[in-house]
Amino acid sequence: MPDNLKPIRAYPVLYILPVEAGTGSRWGSSLSEAMKADVANKYEIICVFPTFADLPWYADHPTDARLQQETYFLKTVIPFVEAHYPVSTKSQDRYLLGFSKSGWGAWSLLVRHPDMFHKAFAWDAPLMLDRPGKYGSGDIFGTEDNFRDYDLSRLLSEKPEELVSEPRLYHQGYHGFRAQHEKMNALLEELGIPSVYRDGPDREHHWESGWLADAVELLLADN
Repeated sequence: MPDNLKPIRAYPVLYILPVEAGTGSRWGSSLSEAMKADVANKYEIICVFPTFADLPWYADHPTDARLQQETYFLKTVIPFVEAHYPVSTKSQDRYLLGFSKSGWGAWSLLVRHPDMFHKAFAWDAPLMLDRPGKYGSGDIFGTEDNFRDYDLSRLLSEKPEELVSEPRLYHQGYHGFRAQHEKMNALLEELGIPSVYRDGPDREHHWESGWLADAVELLLADN
C-alpha cells in the first residue's frame, strides 16, 4: 500500500497475477519487483498479489468443484480485498497485470468480465493459445469444450462492444512468445479492437528482468 494512506480516499487497485502455484519463485518475485519500482507510492495505488493452490490459468474446471480459479478470484479475492482495504469498488479502478500464463489470465479475466475491470496488461504471454495442454493448462481447463469458453481469439472475434471504444488491452513482448503477440496484434487490428502494443525490448522471461516497471507505467499512464 502507499506509505501515506489518505483516510477518506478509495484507492485504485492493481492485481499482479501469479504465474506459479503457491508462492513459487522459479520465475522470480513480482512482489519484490513491484516494491523495487515503488509502484504503490509512485501511482498511489494498492497492489494485490493473490495466490493459487494449483498452477494458475484463471479458469474454472468443468467438473472439479475444488478447482474453480476464476470464481475464486472474482468471488473470494476481490470481495476480500474490497472489504478489508481502502480500495475503490468501481470497475474503472481495477487493473490486471501478468506475464506468461498470468498475462493470458489477465486478458482472459477482462475479456470475459469487461464490466469488472478497466485495463489488463500481458507481457510475453501465450495469447494465441488455441487448445488446452501446453504449459500445464490441460489439468486446469479439463476439456477442449471448456477451454473454448476462455479462448481469447474466439472471444475477441465476437467483438465485445465494451472493448471497442478505447484501448483496454495492453501487451508487450518479447522473449518466448513474440510471434504470438504479433499474431494477436494483427487480429485486434483486423477486428478493429483498439489496444496498446509494444514489440520489445527483449528481456528474460522472468518477473525481475526489468519489464514490470515499464509495463505499470504504460498501463497506469492515465491513472
